[in-house]
Amino acid sequence: MTTATDIALPPSTRRARSRVTLDTPQAKNRALLLLAMTQFVVVIDASIVNVALPSIGSALHFSRDDLSWVVNAYTLTFGGFLLLGGRLADLLGRRRMFMIGLVLFSLASLAGGLAQSEAWLIIARAVQGLGAAIVSPAALSIITTTFSEGAERNRALGIWGAVAGAGGAAGVLLGGVLTSGLSWRWVLFVNVPIGLAAAAAAPRVLVESRTDVPTQGFDLPGAVTGTAGLALLVYAVVDAVNVGWGSTATILRLAGAAVLLASFLVIESRARNPLLPFSIFRLKTLRGADVVGLLTGMALFSMFFFISLYLQEVLHFSPIKTGLAYLPLAVTIILAAGLASQLVTRIGFKATLITGLLIIAVGLLWFSRARDPGGSYVADVLGPSILAGAGLGFSFVSVTIAAVTGTKPDEAGLASGLINSAQQIGGALGLAILATVANSATKAALSSGSVRSASVALTRGFDRAFLVGAGFALVGAILAAVLISSRDSREHAEAARRGEAPAAVV
Repeated sequence: MTTATDIALPPSTRRARSRVTLDTPQAKNRALLLLAMTQFVVVIDASIVNVALPSIGSALHFSRDDLSWVVNAYTLTFGGFLLLGGRLADLLGRRRMFMIGLVLFSLASLAGGLAQSEAWLIIARAVQGLGAAIVSPAALSIITTTFSEGAERNRALGIWGAVAGAGGAAGVLLGGVLTSGLSWRWVLFVNVPIGLAAAAAAPRVLVESRTDVPTQGFDLPGAVTGTAGLALLVYAVVDAVNVGWGSTATILRLAGAAVLLASFLVIESRARNPLLPFSIFRLKTLRGADVVGLLTGMALFSMFFFISLYLQEVLHFSPIKTGLAYLPLAVTIILAAGLASQLVTRIGFKATLITGLLIIAVGLLWFSRARDPGGSYVADVLGPSILAGAGLGFSFVSVTIAAVTGTKPDEAGLASGLINSAQQIGGALGLAILATVANSATKAALSSGSVRSASVALTRGFDRAFLVGAGFALVGAILAAVLISSRDSREHAEAARRGEAPAAVV
């Protein structure tokens, strides 16, 4: 039986590959389980170290300013190399790049756990991010080419969205448990057996696939300028909190990123085999989904950061108690993502996405009401976190489905890299902006003498940050209504109910 993945393989490759096939529901479910588990590990690594940062700082003698780079080094390379990772998966083989990325990620995790200095750990975290940037788009493109567009793919992406969306919350929980029970080093060591086991299982569970479009050489100038431009952009954004948005360093970095990305666009318009074929942007829904994905990341990724600060610095929760406080949020994301995959089949991804973003906006507005440092978890955190989690599950699944709708098999990795890049860069940009808003509001409250304690000043900052985050979500909902094709969404839902693959609007 010919599978969806077979379509992406040239005849010679199909004959030479292993005998693994995905022609039964059980085989596809095993593949999905492996891919979802891997994405879960990749996502939690962006947040698992947050609770461990004080322990890391004490053990390796980090300065307060440098400690943030334990997180930023991972985010920087993850966001900067996603586009390249997606294209490499299309050209060199999705399963192959999935395995290479996993091995690199696992070895970097081992090196990070063994770190004896600041530089050692930061470099290891950067290499981890590189491995994640190879794994994540490869895994998502394997799902896209393995599961038929429609109800089957919606269900798969619902599971993918559930584990990926819950990863941020689970990372805080797992980080607290490992740091308190064992050592901060185990937040990195835990990745090693999981990553290596997944890489070893891949040849027996996944089918190899790559683009069937013949290529002559690789677009090295495009790869260098595009990756360097994205990496420099993320670097400028994440370090702007430390050096200031108006500082010379930030302005020069943003200008350098603009020059590199402009050069990338020029190169791609002239290259024979471009890293980013502009033809993919002929799809209206893909264009809109990437823009909305950027705003979704800006609204949501910082939520975990500010909730953690509020719980630990205002409510004085321990690391383990902070992690346990995220359980309702994680469970809600999982349940909402499963429901979202069904809603996309019934009412389309556009309506589901808009609904999710509006729910997020309401949840973040609710968070902004937690202005009293004498508040409580039940009154000020539990309700809005459940609401925001429901919105995240709806939004993450529907925007991912929209971003890959109508793409050809040889574009799967590229489309996956684009939506991942949009969300990661949006997350970095949103955190930098909202951290600046929060810090400014806190300093203003303290300097004006209008507050009596640092805790009150902190809550004033969190209030402003959540309000701006709600604004990002609201703008995302408006743009989703304008930029994403209603016809694409409607036809996708109708075809999914009939078990067919719809055409996309150009």
